[in-house]
Amino acid sequence: MARWLSRERVEIPLDFSPKVHAVVGQILFSRGLETDKEIQAFMAPDYQTDSLNPFLFHDMEKLVERIRQAQECKEKVIIFGDYDADGITSSAILKETFTELGVDAEVYIPDKRTEGYGLNLLAIDIFKIAGVKLIITVDCGITSLAETQKAREYGIDIIITDHHHVPESLPNAYAIINPHQAGCGYPFADLAGVGVAFKVVQAIFERLMPEKIGQTKWMLDLVSIGTIADCVPLIGENRLFVKYGLVVLSKTRRVGLLELFTVGRIVIDESVIPDTKKVSFYIAPRINAAGRINHANLAYNLIIEKNVIHARAFALELEANNTERQKITAEVVNEIKSLAEGQYKNKKIIFAVGQHFPIGVVGLVAGKIVQLYGKPTAVFQKGTVESKGSFRSIPQINIIEAIGKCRDLLIKFGGHSQAAGVSVRNDQLENFQKTLDEIIEKQLEGIELEAEIIIDGEITPREINFDLVADLEKLRPFGIGNVEPVLLIKNLIITQKRFLGSEKKHVKFFLVPAEDNAQGNGEIKILEAISFGGAERLEALKEGSRVDVLCNVQKDDWNGNSRIQLNVVDMRIVEIK
Repeated sequence: MARWLSRERVEIPLDFSPKVHAVVGQILFSRGLETDKEIQAFMAPDYQTDSLNPFLFHDMEKLVERIRQAQECKEKVIIFGDYDADGITSSAILKETFTELGVDAEVYIPDKRTEGYGLNLLAIDIFKIAGVKLIITVDCGITSLAETQKAREYGIDIIITDHHHVPESLPNAYAIINPHQAGCGYPFADLAGVGVAFKVVQAIFERLMPEKIGQTKWMLDLVSIGTIADCVPLIGENRLFVKYGLVVLSKTRRVGLLELFTVGRIVIDESVIPDTKKVSFYIAPRINAAGRINHANLAYNLIIEKNVIHARAFALELEANNTERQKITAEVVNEIKSLAEGQYKNKKIIFAVGQHFPIGVVGLVAGKIVQLYGKPTAVFQKGTVESKGSFRSIPQINIIEAIGKCRDLLIKFGGHSQAAGVSVRNDQLENFQKTLDEIIEKQLEGIELEAEIIIDGEITPREINFDLVADLEKLRPFGIGNVEPVLLIKNLIITQKRFLGSEKKHVKFFLVPAEDNAQGNGEIKILEAISFGGAERLEALKEGSRVDVLCNVQKDDWNGNSRIQLNVVDMRIVEIK
């Protein structure tokens, strides 16, 4: 059962009077938006004025001049990407840019199963034989010391664009664009890999194709997909990219994306701007499925495809990959659930290792286990000589820092505070697990791990109207760093309860205020609420139960009709004293 915690109430100054509902004003202020200018920038960001100067990045001028050289000398260039949605979208927008510039550039995305993450020595050898003169990485490269050195020995320049954790020693690259790099100079550090790539795109257009810079806005559909998929905070420039990118996505003319929507039965069109959940739950998993099951080239080829027939074939194959991914993921999750409830029940970290765990789903599985048990989780595929695994963490633990304390035991590692990847020799695996376990146990000593729900504010049933919903809508897009507000409504009576869906996993409630129900005065406020996937969790709640409800207040459009619906986050029976 989750613990309910009210967000610390901040005393609002008398001169703070945004033209929004009082509860929404409190939410804005408690999230650090304290001036009219900050609120305006948050609720109505302007793409032209709020987009930061890409040349604030250290090495950006150097990068652009090197691209100019590649253009003038007709050099062969490799865009080296990553196999997830962030890396694939990064590769696509950079490829489009180089094509517009007339640069001979090819995209190379490694095979997750045979090459692993990031640059590798064999690929560098292949590029030398092919006559490549410049490699530009996207969403990877910041830990590739040996690979960068080998490229330099071959006379190949490497430009690294990345957003991952910066190690103590940096690669000897021609230029490095990473907002986490010491002395970077860029004021916003939370960009996704595609966000960094997009700043590179903006810089290239501004210097080398200024007359076409307006074209960059039409890349925001891919920028928004990669940003949402990589779970970076939707604040600052990320919020700008996603807010405008979702509008572009609703109008996209990319044949591959349109076929993906058709095959996957994903409703996206100009009539309704998609939300972040639609990207997170339907678009990003399908793009990621290619690299998890076969090769990420399938998703990349789909995105850049301009022929409808070819795009439909790619989309159908990708849909099959996604179905297979779902099946495999469920099987591995069920196996690790047994470990979590057995030998790791009293541990602070879950560490699962199996020869049969497919490398393509270990990160996805780790994330699902964290959601179920609220503990940092590692899932490893054990190979013949070395094991490769993914970590997902909880807010209390910066997992990349914890792993960094074990660096002497590892072949390589990289990632973020909440997600990381590791390669370790099998003869060091047990030692690594033991050392990391001690680190995590010490950091979480005395901390009871349980799910927490932060309450943004309390409202009464009478305050729920379309004006409130309209003000809440202005806070979109929602995601990490800007979660959808959770509001508390107290003392409601369940008048009806219905199960929905073919498997009856969802449940719908009709609720009325307890005082209205008692008075029976004919002015009862009836609230509709739905809990997706909550049928089992809320089984104890019966018709007639008196409850407090945590919910998101949303507008539901169906068959041309609009109504207000409560999306249930949690619900508790009120003890009558």
